[in-house]
Amino acid sequence: MAEPYTSWGLYPKLPQRGVTLSWRNQAFPAIAGEVLPRGNGRSYGDSCLAENGTLIDARGLDRFISFDPTTGRLACEAGMLLADILDVSVPRGWFLPVTPGTRLITVGGAIANDVHGKNHHRRGSFGHHVLGFELARSDGRRIRCTQDEEAELFPATIGGLGLTGLIVSAELQLVPIEGAWLDVETIRFEDLGSFFALSTESDATHEYTVAWIDCLAQGSALGRGVFTRANHARASGGREPRAPRRIPLTPPISPVNGWTLRAFNELYYRLPRAPRSLQHYRTHLYPLDALRDWNRLYGPRGFLQHQCVVPATSAPEAMRAILGAIAEAGDGSMLAVLKMFGDMPGRGLLSFPRPGASLALDFPFRGPSTLALLDRLDRIVMGAGGAVYPAKDARMSGETFRRGFPDWQKLEATRDPKIMSAFWRRVTADTRKES
Repeated sequence: MAEPYTSWGLYPKLPQRGVTLSWRNQAFPAIAGEVLPRGNGRSYGDSCLAENGTLIDARGLDRFISFDPTTGRLACEAGMLLADILDVSVPRGWFLPVTPGTRLITVGGAIANDVHGKNHHRRGSFGHHVLGFELARSDGRRIRCTQDEEAELFPATIGGLGLTGLIVSAELQLVPIEGAWLDVETIRFEDLGSFFALSTESDATHEYTVAWIDCLAQGSALGRGVFTRANHARASGGREPRAPRRIPLTPPISPVNGWTLRAFNELYYRLPRAPRSLQHYRTHLYPLDALRDWNRLYGPRGFLQHQCVVPATSAPEAMRAILGAIAEAGDGSMLAVLKMFGDMPGRGLLSFPRPGASLALDFPFRGPSTLALLDRLDRIVMGAGGAVYPAKDARMSGETFRRGFPDWQKLEATRDPKIMSAFWRRVTADTRKES
Protein backbone atom coordinates (compact mmCIF):
# COMPACT_ATOMS: atom_id res chain seq x y z
CA MET A 1 0.00 0.00 0.00
CA ALA A 2 1.24 3.50 -0.83
CA GLU A 3 2.72 5.42 2.10
CA PRO A 4 2.31 9.17 2.70
CA TYR A 5 5.72 10.23 1.43
CA THR A 6 5.59 13.83 0.21
CA SER A 7 7.94 16.56 -0.89
CA TRP A 8 8.56 19.44 1.49
CA GLY A 9 6.35 21.73 -0.57
CA LEU A 10 3.45 19.25 -0.31
CA TYR A 11 2.92 19.66 -4.06
CA PRO A 12 2.44 17.68 -6.21
CA LYS A 13 0.69 14.94 -4.28
CA LEU A 14 1.83 11.59 -5.68
CA PRO A 15 1.27 8.34 -3.77
CA GLN A 16 4.56 6.68 -2.89
CA ARG A 17 5.59 3.25 -1.66
CA GLY A 18 8.62 3.05 0.60
CA VAL A 19 11.28 0.36 1.11
CA THR A 20 13.47 1.14 4.11
CA LEU A 21 17.18 0.33 4.27
CA SER A 22 18.84 -0.45 7.60
CA TRP A 23 22.44 -1.41 6.71
CA ARG A 24 24.87 -0.07 4.16
CA ASN A 25 25.83 -3.57 3.04
CA GLN A 26 22.28 -4.37 1.97
CA ALA A 27 21.85 -5.15 -1.70
CA PHE A 28 20.09 -2.70 -3.98
CA PRO A 29 16.39 -3.58 -3.43
CA ALA A 30 15.06 -6.06 -5.99
CA ILE A 31 11.77 -4.37 -6.81
CA ALA A 32 9.70 -4.48 -9.97
CA GLY A 33 9.33 -1.14 -11.71
CA GLU A 34 11.11 2.16 -11.24
CA VAL A 35 12.66 3.26 -7.97
CA LEU A 36 14.20 6.42 -6.55
CA PRO A 37 16.55 6.91 -3.57
CA ARG A 38 15.19 9.22 -0.86
CA GLY A 39 16.83 11.03 2.04
CA ASN A 40 14.82 13.14 4.48
CA GLY A 41 12.36 14.47 1.90
CA ARG A 42 13.39 18.13 2.14
CA SER A 43 13.39 18.73 -1.61
CA TYR A 44 10.56 21.14 -2.34
CA GLY A 45 9.17 19.70 -5.57
CA ASP A 46 9.02 16.37 -7.38
CA SER A 47 12.73 15.55 -7.64
CA CYS A 48 12.28 13.41 -4.49
CA LEU A 49 9.14 11.66 -5.75
CA ALA A 50 8.97 8.52 -7.87
CA GLU A 51 5.87 8.78 -10.03
CA ASN A 52 4.00 5.43 -9.83
CA GLY A 53 7.17 3.96 -8.31
CA THR A 54 8.95 3.04 -5.13
CA LEU A 55 11.17 5.14 -2.89
CA ILE A 56 14.29 3.60 -1.37
CA ASP A 57 14.20 5.23 2.06
CA ALA A 58 17.84 5.62 3.14
CA ARG A 59 17.27 7.33 6.50
CA GLY A 60 18.20 4.10 8.26
CA LEU A 61 21.76 4.50 6.98
CA ASP A 62 22.61 6.99 9.72
CA ARG A 63 25.87 5.85 11.30
CA PHE A 64 29.33 7.36 11.59
CA ILE A 65 32.07 5.28 10.00
CA SER A 66 35.09 7.32 11.10
CA PHE A 67 36.07 10.80 12.20
CA ASP A 68 39.58 12.18 12.65
CA PRO A 69 39.41 15.19 15.04
CA THR A 70 42.94 16.21 14.09
CA THR A 71 42.25 16.57 10.35
CA GLY A 72 38.47 17.06 10.18
CA ARG A 73 38.05 14.16 7.79
CA LEU A 74 34.75 12.38 8.33
CA ALA A 75 33.16 9.26 6.84
CA CYS A 76 29.51 8.39 7.42
CA GLU A 77 26.55 6.62 5.93
CA ALA A 78 24.55 8.65 3.45
CA GLY A 79 21.34 8.74 5.50
CA MET A 80 22.97 10.71 8.32
CA LEU A 81 21.53 14.17 8.93
CA LEU A 82 23.78 17.22 8.82
CA ALA A 83 22.42 17.98 12.30
CA ASP A 84 23.94 14.78 13.65
CA ILE A 85 27.33 15.61 12.14
CA LEU A 86 27.30 19.08 13.69
CA ASP A 87 26.31 17.75 17.10
CA VAL A 88 29.52 15.71 17.09
CA SER A 89 31.91 17.96 15.17
CA VAL A 90 31.21 21.44 16.59
CA PRO A 91 32.30 20.60 20.19
CA ARG A 92 35.51 19.23 18.65
CA GLY A 93 36.21 22.40 16.67
CA TRP A 94 34.99 21.41 13.20
CA PHE A 95 32.14 22.65 11.00
CA LEU A 96 30.51 21.76 7.72
CA PRO A 97 32.18 23.89 5.03
CA VAL A 98 28.85 24.31 3.22
CA THR A 99 25.36 23.98 4.65
CA PRO A 100 21.94 24.99 3.33
CA GLY A 101 19.23 26.75 5.35
CA THR A 102 18.26 23.56 7.16
CA ARG A 103 20.42 21.03 8.96
CA LEU A 104 17.68 18.40 8.62
CA ILE A 105 18.86 16.97 5.32
CA THR A 106 20.91 13.84 4.74
CA VAL A 107 24.46 13.69 3.46
CA GLY A 108 23.23 11.75 0.43
CA GLY A 109 20.65 14.43 -0.28
CA ALA A 110 23.25 17.18 0.11
CA ILE A 111 25.41 15.46 -2.51
CA ALA A 112 22.54 14.60 -4.85
CA ASN A 113 21.40 18.24 -4.88
CA ASP A 114 24.88 19.77 -4.52
CA VAL A 115 23.44 22.12 -1.93
CA HIS A 116 24.79 25.59 -1.30
CA GLY A 117 24.70 28.01 1.61
CA LYS A 118 25.37 31.60 2.55
CA ASN A 119 29.09 31.28 1.79
CA HIS A 120 29.33 30.15 -1.82
CA HIS A 121 31.66 33.11 -2.47
CA ARG A 122 34.14 31.48 -0.03
CA ARG A 123 33.55 27.71 -0.14
CA GLY A 124 31.58 26.88 -3.26
CA SER A 125 28.90 24.19 -2.95
CA PHE A 126 28.71 20.96 -0.95
CA GLY A 127 30.26 18.91 -3.73
CA HIS A 128 33.53 20.82 -3.47
CA HIS A 129 34.14 19.19 -0.08
CA VAL A 130 33.16 15.61 -0.91
CA LEU A 131 36.28 13.43 -0.93
CA GLY A 132 34.48 10.38 -2.22
CA PHE A 133 31.37 8.21 -1.92
CA GLU A 134 30.17 4.68 -2.49
CA LEU A 135 27.42 4.23 -5.06
CA ALA A 136 25.14 1.18 -5.27
CA ARG A 137 23.74 0.49 -8.75
CA SER A 138 20.70 -1.61 -9.57
CA ASP A 139 22.86 -4.19 -11.37
CA GLY A 140 24.45 -5.09 -8.04
CA ARG A 141 27.69 -3.16 -8.45
CA ARG A 142 29.21 -1.12 -5.62
CA ILE A 143 31.33 1.67 -7.05
CA ARG A 144 33.84 3.83 -5.20
CA CYS A 145 33.72 7.33 -6.73
CA THR A 146 36.25 10.14 -6.35
CA GLN A 147 37.54 12.81 -8.71
CA ASP A 148 40.24 10.37 -9.81
CA GLU A 149 38.12 7.21 -9.81
CA GLU A 150 34.96 6.91 -11.91
CA ALA A 151 35.51 10.23 -13.64
CA GLU A 152 32.05 10.11 -15.25
CA LEU A 153 29.95 8.96 -12.29
CA PHE A 154 31.53 11.36 -9.78
CA PRO A 155 30.37 14.62 -11.46
CA ALA A 156 27.13 13.02 -12.61
CA THR A 157 26.20 12.04 -9.04
CA ILE A 158 27.06 15.43 -7.49
CA GLY A 159 23.91 17.41 -8.20
CA GLY A 160 22.54 14.36 -10.04
CA LEU A 161 19.24 14.25 -8.11
CA GLY A 162 19.77 10.64 -7.02
CA LEU A 163 19.46 9.34 -10.58
CA THR A 164 22.86 7.62 -10.91
CA GLY A 165 22.38 5.16 -8.05
CA LEU A 166 21.98 4.93 -4.29
CA ILE A 167 24.67 6.84 -2.39
CA VAL A 168 25.52 4.47 0.46
CA SER A 169 28.29 6.34 2.29
CA ALA A 170 30.50 9.40 1.84
CA GLU A 171 33.72 11.01 3.02
CA LEU A 172 33.74 14.74 3.75
CA GLN A 173 36.35 17.32 4.65
CA LEU A 174 35.22 19.64 7.47
CA VAL A 175 36.68 23.08 8.28
CA PRO A 176 38.10 24.25 11.64
CA ILE A 177 36.21 26.69 13.87
CA GLU A 178 36.80 28.12 17.35
CA GLY A 179 33.29 27.76 18.71
CA ALA A 180 29.57 27.47 18.11
CA TRP A 181 28.90 31.20 17.89
CA LEU A 182 28.86 33.71 15.04
CA ASP A 183 29.63 37.43 15.04
CA VAL A 184 26.65 38.79 13.08
CA GLU A 185 26.08 42.24 11.61
CA THR A 186 22.59 43.28 10.50
CA ILE A 187 22.01 46.16 8.06
CA ARG A 188 18.67 47.47 6.80
CA PHE A 189 18.91 48.70 3.19
CA GLU A 190 16.49 50.77 1.14
CA ASP A 191 16.65 49.44 -2.42
CA LEU A 192 18.06 46.78 -4.71
CA GLY A 193 21.13 48.78 -5.64
CA SER A 194 22.11 48.93 -1.98
CA PHE A 195 21.99 45.13 -1.79
CA PHE A 196 24.53 44.73 -4.59
CA ALA A 197 26.81 47.32 -3.01
CA LEU A 198 26.63 45.58 0.38
CA SER A 199 27.31 42.19 -1.18
CA THR A 200 30.39 43.44 -3.02
CA GLU A 201 31.74 44.95 0.19
CA SER A 202 30.84 42.05 2.48
CA ASP A 203 31.88 39.06 0.39
CA ALA A 204 35.50 40.17 0.72
CA THR A 205 35.39 40.21 4.52
CA HIS A 206 32.70 37.80 5.74
CA GLU A 207 32.11 34.05 5.59
CA TYR A 208 28.31 34.26 5.42
CA THR A 209 26.29 36.89 3.54
CA VAL A 210 22.59 36.90 2.69
CA ALA A 211 19.60 39.25 2.51
CA TRP A 212 15.89 39.05 3.19
CA ILE A 213 13.94 40.99 0.57
CA ASP A 214 10.55 42.67 0.84
CA CYS A 215 9.29 41.33 -2.47
CA LEU A 216 6.10 43.42 -2.36
CA ALA A 217 7.87 46.79 -2.11
CA GLN A 218 7.55 48.96 -5.20
CA GLY A 219 8.83 52.20 -6.69
CA SER A 220 11.98 53.61 -5.13
CA ALA A 221 11.76 50.97 -2.36
CA LEU A 222 11.81 48.03 -4.77
CA GLY A 223 14.24 45.42 -3.47
CA ARG A 224 14.53 46.86 0.03
CA GLY A 225 15.45 44.42 2.75
CA VAL A 226 17.66 43.34 5.62
CA PHE A 227 21.25 42.22 4.99
CA THR A 228 23.22 40.02 7.37
CA ARG A 229 26.89 39.12 7.30
CA ALA A 230 28.71 36.91 9.75
CA ASN A 231 31.97 35.23 10.68
CA HIS A 232 32.71 32.44 13.13
CA ALA A 233 33.61 33.92 16.50
CA ARG A 234 35.99 33.02 19.32
CA ALA A 235 33.66 34.42 21.94
CA SER A 236 30.57 32.68 23.29
CA GLY A 237 27.12 34.15 23.68
CA GLY A 238 24.30 33.40 26.07
CA ARG A 239 21.94 30.48 26.05
CA GLU A 240 21.80 27.96 23.27
CA PRO A 241 18.64 27.92 21.11
CA ARG A 242 15.50 26.39 22.55
CA ALA A 243 14.15 23.07 21.36
CA PRO A 244 12.17 23.41 18.12
CA ARG A 245 8.44 24.03 18.32
CA ARG A 246 6.15 22.08 16.03
CA ILE A 247 3.23 23.24 13.90
CA PRO A 248 0.63 20.74 15.17
CA LEU A 249 -1.72 20.70 12.17
CA THR A 250 -2.33 21.98 8.68
CA PRO A 251 -4.84 24.87 8.58
CA PRO A 252 -7.77 24.34 6.19
CA ILE A 253 -6.89 27.59 4.39
CA SER A 254 -3.42 29.05 4.11
CA PRO A 255 -2.96 32.09 6.37
CA VAL A 256 -0.33 33.32 3.89
CA ASN A 257 -2.17 35.79 1.65
CA GLY A 258 -1.80 39.30 0.26
CA TRP A 259 -2.94 41.01 3.46
CA THR A 260 -0.78 38.99 5.84
CA LEU A 261 2.21 39.21 3.48
CA ARG A 262 2.12 42.99 3.36
CA ALA A 263 1.71 43.26 7.12
CA PHE A 264 4.50 40.77 7.81
CA ASN A 265 6.93 42.30 5.31
CA GLU A 266 6.39 45.81 6.64
CA LEU A 267 6.80 44.67 10.25
CA TYR A 268 9.87 42.56 9.50
CA TYR A 269 11.55 45.38 7.60
CA ARG A 270 10.90 47.91 10.39
CA LEU A 271 11.71 45.57 13.27
CA PRO A 272 14.38 47.10 15.56
CA ARG A 273 17.58 45.06 15.50
CA ALA A 274 20.94 45.25 17.16
CA PRO A 275 23.48 46.20 14.49
CA ARG A 276 25.89 43.58 15.84
CA SER A 277 25.32 40.49 17.96
CA LEU A 278 26.66 37.08 18.90
CA GLN A 279 24.36 34.34 17.62
CA HIS A 280 24.53 30.59 17.95
CA TYR A 281 25.14 28.90 14.62
CA ARG A 282 21.74 27.19 14.80
CA THR A 283 19.99 30.53 15.30
CA HIS A 284 21.69 32.29 12.42
CA LEU A 285 22.14 29.54 9.84
CA TYR A 286 18.98 27.53 10.49
CA PRO A 287 16.23 29.92 11.67
CA LEU A 288 13.40 27.86 10.16
CA ASP A 289 14.54 24.71 11.94
CA ALA A 290 13.22 26.33 15.13
CA LEU A 291 9.71 25.67 13.76
CA ARG A 292 9.24 22.04 12.80
CA ASP A 293 6.76 21.31 10.00
CA TRP A 294 6.61 24.98 9.03
CA ASN A 295 5.55 23.88 5.56
CA ARG A 296 2.09 23.18 7.01
CA LEU A 297 1.49 26.92 7.30
CA TYR A 298 0.83 27.06 3.57
CA GLY A 299 -2.31 24.97 3.92
CA PRO A 300 -3.45 21.70 2.36
CA ARG A 301 -2.58 22.73 -1.20
CA GLY A 302 1.05 23.27 -0.24
CA PHE A 303 3.43 25.77 -1.77
CA LEU A 304 5.84 26.20 -4.65
CA GLN A 305 9.34 27.55 -4.34
CA HIS A 306 11.05 29.38 -7.15
CA GLN A 307 14.80 29.76 -6.83
CA CYS A 308 16.77 31.14 -9.72
CA VAL A 309 20.29 32.28 -10.50
CA VAL A 310 21.18 34.89 -13.11
CA PRO A 311 24.63 36.09 -14.22
CA ALA A 312 26.10 39.05 -12.35
CA THR A 313 26.10 41.24 -15.46
CA SER A 314 22.34 40.90 -15.91
CA ALA A 315 21.42 40.50 -12.23
CA PRO A 316 20.35 44.08 -11.38
CA GLU A 317 17.99 44.32 -14.34
CA ALA A 318 16.68 40.76 -13.98
CA MET A 319 16.04 41.06 -10.24
CA ARG A 320 14.17 44.33 -10.74
CA ALA A 321 12.00 42.64 -13.35
CA ILE A 322 11.34 39.62 -11.11
CA LEU A 323 10.49 41.71 -8.06
CA GLY A 324 8.38 44.04 -10.17
CA ALA A 325 6.37 41.11 -11.54
CA ILE A 326 5.79 39.73 -8.03
CA ALA A 327 4.75 43.10 -6.62
CA GLU A 328 2.40 43.63 -9.56
CA ALA A 329 0.80 40.22 -8.96
CA GLY A 330 0.50 40.94 -5.22
CA ASP A 331 1.29 37.30 -4.54
CA GLY A 332 4.67 37.49 -2.88
CA SER A 333 6.69 35.57 -0.34
CA MET A 334 7.54 36.06 3.31
CA LEU A 335 10.70 34.01 2.78
CA ALA A 336 12.44 35.90 -0.01
CA VAL A 337 16.19 35.29 0.14
CA LEU A 338 18.70 37.05 -2.11
CA LYS A 339 22.41 36.27 -2.19
CA MET A 340 25.41 36.28 -4.50
CA PHE A 341 27.24 33.19 -5.71
CA GLY A 342 30.98 33.31 -6.20
CA ASP A 343 33.07 32.38 -9.22
CA MET A 344 33.80 28.78 -8.20
CA PRO A 345 32.40 26.45 -10.90
CA GLY A 346 30.35 23.49 -9.71
CA ARG A 347 31.80 19.99 -9.67
CA GLY A 348 28.56 18.38 -10.82
CA LEU A 349 26.99 18.19 -14.26
CA LEU A 350 23.77 19.65 -12.85
CA SER A 351 25.25 21.89 -10.14
CA PHE A 352 22.92 24.86 -9.72
CA PRO A 353 25.26 27.51 -8.23
CA ARG A 354 27.12 29.60 -10.77
CA PRO A 355 28.48 33.16 -10.70
CA GLY A 356 25.67 35.65 -10.19
CA ALA A 357 22.69 36.48 -8.00
CA SER A 358 20.24 33.94 -6.62
CA LEU A 359 16.72 34.71 -5.40
CA ALA A 360 14.56 32.13 -3.58
CA LEU A 361 10.83 32.66 -2.97
CA ASP A 362 7.94 30.62 -1.55
CA PHE A 363 4.43 30.94 -3.01
CA PRO A 364 1.25 29.38 -1.58
CA PHE A 365 -0.20 27.24 -4.34
CA ARG A 366 -3.37 28.93 -5.58
CA GLY A 367 -3.74 27.06 -8.85
CA PRO A 368 -3.39 28.55 -12.37
CA SER A 369 -2.57 32.06 -11.15
CA THR A 370 0.49 30.80 -9.24
CA LEU A 371 1.66 28.71 -12.16
CA ALA A 372 1.24 31.65 -14.54
CA LEU A 373 3.29 33.94 -12.29
CA LEU A 374 6.11 31.40 -12.01
CA ASP A 375 6.11 30.88 -15.78
CA ARG A 376 6.52 34.65 -16.11
CA LEU A 377 9.47 34.57 -13.72
CA ASP A 378 11.00 31.70 -15.72
CA ARG A 379 10.87 33.82 -18.88
CA ILE A 380 12.74 36.63 -17.13
CA VAL A 381 15.37 34.20 -15.85
CA MET A 382 15.84 32.57 -19.25
CA GLY A 383 16.09 35.97 -20.93
CA ALA A 384 18.90 36.85 -18.52
CA GLY A 385 20.79 33.62 -19.23
CA GLY A 386 20.00 32.05 -15.86
CA ALA A 387 18.61 28.81 -14.46
CA VAL A 388 15.94 27.52 -12.05
CA TYR A 389 16.96 25.18 -9.19
CA PRO A 390 15.72 21.59 -9.84
CA ALA A 391 15.73 20.62 -6.14
CA LYS A 392 13.12 23.27 -5.43
CA ASP A 393 11.01 22.97 -8.56
CA ALA A 394 7.66 21.27 -9.20
CA ARG A 395 6.50 22.80 -12.47
CA MET A 396 9.10 24.33 -14.80
CA SER A 397 8.95 23.25 -18.43
CA GLY A 398 11.41 20.84 -19.99
CA GLU A 399 12.69 23.63 -22.23
CA THR A 400 13.41 25.87 -19.24
CA PHE A 401 15.29 23.07 -17.48
CA ARG A 402 17.33 22.04 -20.50
CA ARG A 403 18.35 25.61 -21.33
CA GLY A 404 19.55 26.12 -17.77
CA PHE A 405 21.37 22.78 -17.60
CA PRO A 406 22.81 21.97 -21.03
CA ASP A 407 24.77 18.98 -19.67
CA TRP A 408 21.58 17.11 -18.77
CA GLN A 409 22.15 14.56 -21.56
CA LYS A 410 25.46 13.51 -19.98
CA LEU A 411 23.54 12.75 -16.78
CA GLU A 412 20.93 10.81 -18.73
CA ALA A 413 23.74 8.73 -20.23
CA THR A 414 24.96 7.72 -16.74
CA ARG A 415 21.52 7.42 -15.09
CA ASP A 416 20.83 4.05 -13.50
CA PRO A 417 18.24 2.53 -15.87
CA LYS A 418 16.02 1.46 -12.96
CA ILE A 419 15.94 4.90 -11.32
CA MET A 420 13.47 7.58 -12.35
CA SER A 421 11.92 10.59 -10.60
CA ALA A 422 8.73 12.45 -11.39
CA PHE A 423 10.90 15.51 -12.02
CA TRP A 424 13.20 13.81 -14.52
CA ARG A 425 10.32 12.30 -16.48
CA ARG A 426 8.61 15.69 -16.58
CA VAL A 427 11.57 17.68 -17.88
CA THR A 428 12.87 15.08 -20.34
CA ALA A 429 9.66 13.39 -21.52
CA ASP A 430 9.45 15.29 -24.82
CA THR A 431 13.04 14.40 -25.78
CA ARG A 432 12.79 10.63 -25.76
CA LYS A 433 10.30 8.03 -26.87
CA GLU A 434 8.15 6.61 -24.12
CA SER A 435 7.70 2.83 -24.24
